[in-house]
Amino acid sequence: MTIPLLTLSHQQPFWKFRTHRVIANTTESTRNLCKSTLYLFLALATPFIAYRCFNSFTMFWSSSSSSSQPATKIDAGSLRRQRINSSKLYQPDASSKVPVIYSSYYDISFLGIEKLHPFDSSKWGRICRFLMSEGYLEKKSIVDPLEASREDLLVVHTEAYLNSLNNSVNVARITEVPPVAMLPNWLVQMKVLYPFRRQVGGTVLAAKLAMDRGWAINVGGGFHHCSGGRGGGFCAYADISLCIHFAFVRLNISRVMIIDLDAHQGNGHEMDFGNDERVYILDMYNPGIYPFDMTARNYINQKVEVVTGTATVDYLDQLDKALAVAGSNFAPELIVYNAGTDILDGDPLGGLKVSPEGVIKRDEKVFRFARDRKIPIVMVTSGGYMKTSARVIADSIINLSNEGLIETNVHSGRKIMI
Repeated sequence: MTIPLLTLSHQQPFWKFRTHRVIANTTESTRNLCKSTLYLFLALATPFIAYRCFNSFTMFWSSSSSSSQPATKIDAGSLRRQRINSSKLYQPDASSKVPVIYSSYYDISFLGIEKLHPFDSSKWGRICRFLMSEGYLEKKSIVDPLEASREDLLVVHTEAYLNSLNNSVNVARITEVPPVAMLPNWLVQMKVLYPFRRQVGGTVLAAKLAMDRGWAINVGGGFHHCSGGRGGGFCAYADISLCIHFAFVRLNISRVMIIDLDAHQGNGHEMDFGNDERVYILDMYNPGIYPFDMTARNYINQKVEVVTGTATVDYLDQLDKALAVAGSNFAPELIVYNAGTDILDGDPLGGLKVSPEGVIKRDEKVFRFARDRKIPIVMVTSGGYMKTSARVIADSIINLSNEGLIETNVHSGRKIMI
């Protein structure tokens, strides 16, 4: 006798019905997971896609407009001036603000990857918070700069170099953070290069504010290892070179002095202005550390090499002598001061032993040098690889204010160097 197999409503066997339920549940879970992943991707990608679409539309419109005009050959110098004159980087209105430049976009933070480099990529925001908490700065009085566009960057950089930044591997090499190489480039552009471009806008704008007010401080910037065709040492854009070229054209000046007191040699701007008699470079650096750029060293007008272990008193003594020589050799119309704090004792990369008080005194000496000669000065903060750097920079700015070398009271609106 044959025993009938148990069925449900004369359909599939019971064990097959159970299997179908498991498969259905699994399929639904997979579908929900896929939906969540898609939503997450869209949330991350949508801002960048919109940004790229806007840029593509702008480029298309520009190329369409230009193609309707008769083709004319233009030399490199004229093209540079054209780009500078059409730039919007000088547009932010700072008439009612203090010439301290900062944007919350300066700070770099993405899944902790930024911690893989010794540079403190959140120091810029902490500097401003220190100044605000102690009453030397108001949030509403800070100047918010624009992002440097591709056309702005082409004032100094080559097309080939800017195109190379579309490869995440190249950006990883420049920033010295290997995991960046594995990230999609749109994310690298958004989380790494965009903050740098905002800081570039800040340095360029600082020259205009300095000429108007006697001084300006970009809380970021100072990417002195980057030249027109090469980046390195956490420096992706040549903000100092761009600042100076903009000043030549828009501010109608012809003599600029770079005072580079970062512990590392400023090989980027040295390569850019190697044979330019309009720019005088005083570079005081440790020759025993990165970048060991012997070619760029040939372009330094005044080279002061401070060896590993140099302490505060010796450092400041050498600085006094260097400033005296620079003042007798060159009469600038603008000073760009690269004020790296990696000279601090304990900095893992600088190799020098200058105290926090020594850094504060160093900045005071440079600002006094500028004020005594009635020369507008731009300060950028550059390198510094300890968490204490932000506190030291804030204390230095407070000291400059207390000494009357800058005016952080937004209501006074007076020009310091007149």
